[in-house]
Amino acid sequence: MSIEIGKQAPNFTLESQTGERVSLSDFKGKNVVLYFYPKDMTPGCTTQACDFRDSHESFHDVNAVIIGISPDPIARHQKFIDKYDLPFSLLADENHEVAEAYGVWKLKKMFGKEYYGIERSTFIIDKESKVQKEYRKVRVKGHVEEALTYIKENNQVFA
Repeated sequence: MSIEIGKQAPNFTLESQTGERVSLSDFKGKNVVLYFYPKDMTPGCTTQACDFRDSHESFHDVNAVIIGISPDPIARHQKFIDKYDLPFSLLADENHEVAEAYGVWKLKKMFGKEYYGIERSTFIIDKESKVQKEYRKVRVKGHVEEALTYIKENNQVFA
């Protein structure tokens, strides 16, 4: 499945770190920064999560909520949140159904071995649950600022 800019984002329901069931549709009326990342507690994912944490207030100021999704189980998400004081929800996509719906479950290669995993990606979704921007194969450095700048520069869409 592919994501189309300007079209409805695929809805989903996953468990958060608290065990609460969270759906994209719960956030209608808010802008959503939905980011997919490979694994809790790894260097790149930790940097990315902490960058989102450090900019959390700025996203809040533009009526945007941050949601992270990875295949990790909820208990691992809770440890990640506790260790780094993350002020947003992390959702467990253990069966990678949502990652597949968003086209971010990809064949990857590391040290000559092939495996499936998350391609680091971010989707900016407006108040009507329409995808306004997608970032694929995200490089962590500077990405959070880039996403925030996009929302600020397109405030007529996101206001």
